[in-house]
Amino acid sequence: MLMPSIFGENLFDDFFNDFMVPAKPGFAGAHPFNGLMKTDVKETDTGFQLDIEMPGYGKEDITAELKNGYLTINATKKSEDDEKDKNGKYLRRERFYGSCSRSFYVGKQVTEEDIKAKFENGILIVTSPKKEEQPKVEEKKYISIEG
Repeated sequence: MLMPSIFGENLFDDFFNDFMVPAKPGFAGAHPFNGLMKTDVKETDTGFQLDIEMPGYGKEDITAELKNGYLTINATKKSEDDEKDKNGKYLRRERFYGSCSRSFYVGKQVTEEDIKAKFENGILIVTSPKKEEQPKVEEKKYISIEG
């Protein structure tokens, strides 16, 4: 079902962004995924540098995997806020579970040992070397002839 729009915007966008997802410390804006994993890609003489913004995440929340030439960065966050009164009844109970992922093609010739990563001040800095794909040289295989 399509929702009505007013002046070109969805009627419920602000409602869901502001009220359904509470603001968390360390996240930009009311929605925790605003501005998440914005990436700057720099080309250097020897390779590439990715500066990935990951506000609200810690080093332990982030994993990096290289598979079939694709570098995939995953981040997972879990947060639970419980507030109880004197009798142990909940006044407020909120839970947030979220994950995000980005993939970058670095080439099939790049290995895990070639890629370096460090996490500083909410920014994941990943460096990858430039490696030209080597053209395959056809290997001749001979069959021995007896006699």
